[in-house]
Amino acid sequence: MAFDGCCPDCKLPGDDCPLIWGSCNHAFHLHCILKWVNSQTSQAHCPMCRREWQFKG
Repeated sequence: MAFDGCCPDCKLPGDDCPLIWGSCNHAFHLHCILKWVNSQTSQAHCPMCRREWQFKG
């Protein structure tokens, strides 16, 4: 989804759907990356580059 919009789970863009950056410098909507991370059976990886997913601190 476009970053200026919101993810499919949100009704309106805003604070409930912030962009989250990974340590690999890829950005995702909060709900989208949480769904992806929780769907991984073992260790979660970035959907773009497949590096181990870690939230950018």
